[in-house]
Amino acid sequence: MTDSDRSVALSQADGVPAETVPATFGGHGQGARKSRGSGIGRDPRRTHPPRPQDTRKKRAPVYAALDLGTNNCRLLIAHPTENGFRVLDGFSRIVRLGEGLSQTGRLSEAAMDRTIEALKLCRGKLAQYEGVRARIIATEACRSADNSQTFLSRVKREVGLDFEVVDRKTEAELAVTGCADLIEFDAPGALLFDIGGGSSELAWLDFRGGRPKNQGKTASSIRSWQSLPVGVVSIAEKFGGVDVTPEIFEAMVAHVSHQLRQFRGREKLRAMLASHPIPFLGTSGTVTTLAGLHLGLDRYERSKVDGLWMRSEDVDATMRVLLAMSYERRMANPCIGRERADLVIPGCAIFEAIRREWPCQRIRVADRGLREGILISMMSEDRVWKRGRPFRSQRGGRIAK
Repeated sequence: MTDSDRSVALSQADGVPAETVPATFGGHGQGARKSRGSGIGRDPRRTHPPRPQDTRKKRAPVYAALDLGTNNCRLLIAHPTENGFRVLDGFSRIVRLGEGLSQTGRLSEAAMDRTIEALKLCRGKLAQYEGVRARIIATEACRSADNSQTFLSRVKREVGLDFEVVDRKTEAELAVTGCADLIEFDAPGALLFDIGGGSSELAWLDFRGGRPKNQGKTASSIRSWQSLPVGVVSIAEKFGGVDVTPEIFEAMVAHVSHQLRQFRGREKLRAMLASHPIPFLGTSGTVTTLAGLHLGLDRYERSKVDGLWMRSEDVDATMRVLLAMSYERRMANPCIGRERADLVIPGCAIFEAIRREWPCQRIRVADRGLREGILISMMSEDRVWKRGRPFRSQRGGRIAK
């Protein structure tokens, strides 16, 4: 399974869906962090001054979020609705920008070329919308590579896109904003984790002092967060992802567990889990793949995965099946595919380290994340939702049988 299968409301990477994504919030709040808008796609030659007699309704504003990570390039274009946003177009492609980065400290020429070709397609999609307000971000690969500035300058010159390299805290906040409506209304908190290609973000949300009604402000409830310098690509390059024995898998888990010891509030979170059980919320290709395998899907279906509840024993059983698969079987599985066959077990090792550090009984799967968080933040800043609404999840959760 490629990440094009996971694009919000997209059945195909280049499809134009007609799905409204609920965002149960409103009000006048600002996003997790002030974002930069750009007029990408605006043709200065196309001007349409309003006519005095023109009584047509004003066209809804268009927003775009482009997220360039270590492994994926993802774009989402949408316009706001009464209590959420409607997806107009999107794009997702595995580009492996950070391939070899953990070993060389640099982005390779081949990886940069692949990424630029994908970004040209994104630029073409953005150009179809006049006056789109966009936030264009890059994460771990561009944060850590020695030659990232050279790459980004090349992108600006050849593609015309000006990237904002966000820090790790902002990345965690945007992930929280994008997934917040999957947290049950009465939950005392949640532990969100986002397993990426070059880094993985964790955020402990504590609602015992009150929960923001505006989804764009959910990040204000983060009590502690951590960005782990490990992701599916870096783990695969360090330990291998093709032939993974039980011993290699345990070595992966131990490597990640060592990083988790630096989590501020580690013991306090463990105490909260004992007295006030909170759900885990996972957003990444790793957890959506596990969910697809658990459901036995013949092909990945976002509508069945996003919002799915899994018990701890469900995760255990699915991981056992996955670890027993050969590389060839992983490539052939419709919920994994050739592009992720060497990355899914390293992702499971990161997930397993988190579960061992903080055991939990329920995990909710989110097929959403940074792009949705960017869109919600921008729309909140622009106050497109005039009136506050009670914060509640509109997508019903379900326990898989």
